[in-house]
Amino acid sequence: MSNTQDLLKVELDQLQCHFTWAPQRENIDLDDMKQRLQDSIDLKMKYQTRSYNQLAFVNCLQGKCEEAIQNLSTAETILRENHEDEFDKRIIITYGNYAWVYYHKGQLTKAQSYLDKLERICQQFPDASRYTAMIPEVYGEKGWSLLNSGVQQYKEAMECFETALEQDPSNTDWIVGYAIVLSRLEQLSGVTESVDSSHSVKQWRRVLKLDPNDAEAMVQLALKLRVFEQYEEADTLVKQALEKSPGVPYVLRYAAKFYRCAGNIEKALKLLDKALKMSPNSAFLHHQKGACYQNKIKTLKKTRGSIDSGKIDKLINDCKDCFTKAFELKPSFIIAKLNYAHVCSINGEYREAEKIYNELLELENTCPENKQDIRFEVGLFEQNYKHSKSNAIKYLLEGFKIKYDSKSRNNCRTHLEKIAENPQQDIVAFCIRGIIHMLDGEECFEKILEIERGKIVTCSR
Repeated sequence: MSNTQDLLKVELDQLQCHFTWAPQRENIDLDDMKQRLQDSIDLKMKYQTRSYNQLAFVNCLQGKCEEAIQNLSTAETILRENHEDEFDKRIIITYGNYAWVYYHKGQLTKAQSYLDKLERICQQFPDASRYTAMIPEVYGEKGWSLLNSGVQQYKEAMECFETALEQDPSNTDWIVGYAIVLSRLEQLSGVTESVDSSHSVKQWRRVLKLDPNDAEAMVQLALKLRVFEQYEEADTLVKQALEKSPGVPYVLRYAAKFYRCAGNIEKALKLLDKALKMSPNSAFLHHQKGACYQNKIKTLKKTRGSIDSGKIDKLINDCKDCFTKAFELKPSFIIAKLNYAHVCSINGEYREAEKIYNELLELENTCPENKQDIRFEVGLFEQNYKHSKSNAIKYLLEGFKIKYDSKSRNNCRTHLEKIAENPQQDIVAFCIRGIIHMLDGEECFEKILEIERGKIVTCSR
């Protein structure tokens, strides 16, 4: 690498754009991200500039730099046509991406020309550095980029939206992003709040106060309200959303999820089929359809009396086909693979289920929540289908020992405690309780140390 290239790389690393925000390439499912971005563009969803910028980043990582330049050119054109009065504020990220793509193409002079453009723009903002202005527009876009990059980036995404909203509290785009990331973090934590204390519910209500016609906000709020058993309001919101936006895939997918959770499987399937006609390569939609069939299988299995084996077999095959399609489209879709393995278990295909579980247990480059999900499901498989209490305990303990607050970790703990509720009080039960208490104690001491370190830092200032 030449000295000029080295110096340019140092300057590029200071930029605020997708190339400096994103996690490492190995942590991104590029094909899935590209499909989702392309769907968003094809369906003419709002904020096309955002999709084109992120698509440029993905294309560049895949070695398609010419396509990336075309994506950025389209993004720039949209901004000039629709946001002429705010062009300089909004173009910062696009110019940063341009500079990085030309750097990857080896066109260093062209990359420098975009740094020069950024330098001229940043001179307008008093607190800006040479090439970067940390203004609300930058924080907002960074929040969306991190939100779309995976669970590991959710907390940083939340902080970006909070910073952007401090300066522009009525920006519905950033409130929506903030509400989405809060909803996901609440779901991951596994902590059940009340409807009045839920931060995401407050933000979704805030969106609808500013924009009463936002159908996506309606269905998202409805899903949260259903968790808190606010069924009547939730049902009304979903119906209103479908009336306002009957042809928007994002509304259809979340409305389908709502009806599946409510037990109206046929309604959910109808909405998913409609959405799949518009987005046939959506891994999410195929997975949701598989989840509907899975619910039907569970219901039939619980039915007393004779069961139509042909009907069960068809449902199982349809279910497996949907989950297979989901993880073929998105190879990193761990939950779809776990769901597929579970259906195999129900159908007595233990060898196939075990093969999938073993492959998933070997995964290293996946988030802590996925590792917990895998160990929880393997633990249940060992307990319910292999009838191995010792192996069940082994995997549930592995999941619980991963120090990441999540619903799956809570599930591992709950099942371990059930196993430990042994009327004979054998040594295994005592060991399980001891390990749980030991880990709880470690986390308490770690929290105390964290608080004390904070006090020391504060006092030393």
